[in-house]
Amino acid sequence: MRGSIFFLFLTLSSLVALVHCYGGRVKFDPLGKFIESRRVKTSVNHMFTDDVSTEYSPVYVGVHDGLKELDKILKLPGQPSVKFDQYSGYVTVDPTAGRALFYYFTEAVNPSSKPLVLWLNGGPGCSSFGYGAMTELGPFRVNPDGKTLWHNKYAWNNVANVLFLESPAGVGFSYSNTTSDYTTGDKQTAADSYTFLVNWLERFPEYKIRDFYITGESYAGHYVPQLADLILKNNKITNQTVINLKGIAIGNAYIDSTDFLKGIVDHFWTSALISDEIHRRIVENCNYSSPSKKCYEYLGEASKAVGNIFIYDIYAPLCSSSSNSSSLSGFDPCSDNYVLTYLNTPEVQEALHANVTGNPGPWNGCSGDTDGIVPVTTTRYSMPKLGAPVKTPWYPWYSKDEVGGYVVEYENVTFVSIRGSGHFVPSYQPERALTFFTSFIDGKLPPGLN
Repeated sequence: MRGSIFFLFLTLSSLVALVHCYGGRVKFDPLGKFIESRRVKTSVNHMFTDDVSTEYSPVYVGVHDGLKELDKILKLPGQPSVKFDQYSGYVTVDPTAGRALFYYFTEAVNPSSKPLVLWLNGGPGCSSFGYGAMTELGPFRVNPDGKTLWHNKYAWNNVANVLFLESPAGVGFSYSNTTSDYTTGDKQTAADSYTFLVNWLERFPEYKIRDFYITGESYAGHYVPQLADLILKNNKITNQTVINLKGIAIGNAYIDSTDFLKGIVDHFWTSALISDEIHRRIVENCNYSSPSKKCYEYLGEASKAVGNIFIYDIYAPLCSSSSNSSSLSGFDPCSDNYVLTYLNTPEVQEALHANVTGNPGPWNGCSGDTDGIVPVTTTRYSMPKLGAPVKTPWYPWYSKDEVGGYVVEYENVTFVSIRGSGHFVPSYQPERALTFFTSFIDGKLPPGLN
């Protein structure tokens, strides 16, 4: 299992979809962060899912004439030449509250022949633009100088038109003029994301009938399926835009807290990050569905025992001022710092049409307090709960004649690993991630050996 990451595919409307990629970032001690959030049971973005309403009322739709042209990015500072168009700006989702969500959209080279894909980062409360676009699957990465960009040849806009949404309000460049909006939850996040999509499609009407997919990572295990569920419900009763949803994809999805705790503890143990003694105490004393105070104490021991490592890729070096050496995958562990510098540059914010005066502070990668890894064991423990029969038994899939990972197809759900990757798959294994994503868009399983 060394360095693997796992994906799931879900089916919507009898079409193949994918589930499983990564999420928000915290440098160390994700289990400790999670434990603390469960103790106080409060968060900027609640850990506990509030059900999406089954009732429908027409959502706010603004006037979008001419806004697409104003949102077009002429060229980002330090950007190399490319042959596709890109846009960024705001979509108001609540004019009374003054709540507006920031997006970044990168078209494919031949956009009319390719589907539309929405990407949501997790956290909760982490930037889909700063992380998803600028360090993972977007067309550009930031150089160490924090001023210039280089082209990512494995960007997902090779095969799709990709829309990155910073959600909920308060994340990244998204903002609200009503301070209370910065305390929110899953239900409001889904509702705002739906309103955003209805309005965005008014601004970009050529995408209204395009095949549409929702993708994301980590806490997007809540965001993605709840948004998909809301879309499917509203599509049946709305007299507004019907969204042509075909499938969803989530990496390392945080869905169930019980599976999360059991999965991360067993992952720590099997990866030799904690001792046999600590693991045994946790197993003997913890009911993961209702952890006791004593259980939290033992989980705290595990969190401390892991030590000072980059928990999202346990074999990677840390970013430090004395060493910027790349990880085994070739990914620079200091990339987040380069992005932070770049996106807080006035010239960059101006090129992105970012309203920094409307935000509560400078651009920051995450506003949530529950960031953490979601290991492969978490997903594997969740799979039996689906009760789906196996259609295609476990097999190795290939990218460039090397094993890219492993696949097992269930009825309507596919479980896929990406070999040699940490939590952020397109960052650590960009070529394998693109091979996998291309298969997903094509409605196929990842390729076997020819």
